[in-house]
Amino acid sequence: MIEFRHVSKVYDKKTIVVDDINLKIKKGEFVVFIGPSGSGKSTVLRMMDRTERPSKGSVIIKGRDISKINGAELKRSIGHVTQHTVLHPHLTVEGNIRKAAELSGLKKQDRKYNNKWVKKLLKMVGMDPSRYMDRFPNQLSGGQQQRVGIACELAKDSDILLMDEPFSALDPATRKNLQDDIKRLHDITKKTIVLVTHDLNEAFRLGNRIILMRQGRMVQDNSPDELLKNPVNEFVREFVGWGQNYPLNNAKALTVEKVAIKAPITVSPDMGLIRARRKMQKMKVRTLVVVKEDETLIGIATARDIKRYKDRLGTVSDIVQNNIPVICEGSSAKAAFEALFLGNAGILPVIDGSNRLKGLITKSSLAEKLHQVVWDC
Repeated sequence: MIEFRHVSKVYDKKTIVVDDINLKIKKGEFVVFIGPSGSGKSTVLRMMDRTERPSKGSVIIKGRDISKINGAELKRSIGHVTQHTVLHPHLTVEGNIRKAAELSGLKKQDRKYNNKWVKKLLKMVGMDPSRYMDRFPNQLSGGQQQRVGIACELAKDSDILLMDEPFSALDPATRKNLQDDIKRLHDITKKTIVLVTHDLNEAFRLGNRIILMRQGRMVQDNSPDELLKNPVNEFVREFVGWGQNYPLNNAKALTVEKVAIKAPITVSPDMGLIRARRKMQKMKVRTLVVVKEDETLIGIATARDIKRYKDRLGTVSDIVQNNIPVICEGSSAKAAFEALFLGNAGILPVIDGSNRLKGLITKSSLAEKLHQVVWDC
């Protein structure tokens, strides 16, 4: 999908910003570049859509050298979200999205180009179309403007989305919500996303591959787990907090996938209550997760609820609890801990961007994993 072949960037014939980068990014990956200020990570990103031009080497996108691609064509084919979104102030949210689509070459007569399509894009970035489509940029918060900016880039319908510290100017709560939306967006669209950030926690939360840079070079290129467990040198060890506090930092980097029960006990909503009770007894659980045939989460059924119906015929759908806390894939184990131990959640289903069940977190499963990580048991 994206390839760098011996790419360097030199300013004033002496300042080396990027030094002989060789890199391949596969289709559908979520790659995060991280490193100290001046490490060259943003320059590498900007060379992917020729915002910056390499001094040496070649950047290949989908098998084509981008130096030979028309500039307008290249810009249309790659989404690029920056720290500060610039929207057309005289256009509504819908107008801005449509304008971005027009600039990318989408024609008004295209069957995709309709009101329903704009609504779908807004929902992808966590915005209610009925509330925001007709608003102007000055009626939006900074986080909402950033969401609209992402929707505008999605309107290009490209396979690649570049993101250069897109959340750094936002408050912590808004930042976390947008991170959740981007993770969910990646699950839904399977786009190739390349993100630059200075935030280590953000990198571990979002990326399935992290590239740590220093002085224009790639120091380590690994999965989050591998980067934490096997730093290649002292710089990496210090950067990721490896050392005396390594177990604690490793615990902080845990995602819900690492602490979840992979195959929770599930039932369909049309299962009879007698069968459901027997299944609970056989599997020695007090809660069943209720899902559709395609694993879409409906809710939970507890032993207490089934007991109330013990003298009646009925199905699980009669007692299912729909309004329950859930947590999205890619979220931190810390967020799960807060929901289970500080909130009111008894169990916590893990879902993907399409509300499909991916696992289940209980207090015991979370405590066991944290015990292993912190004390290396």
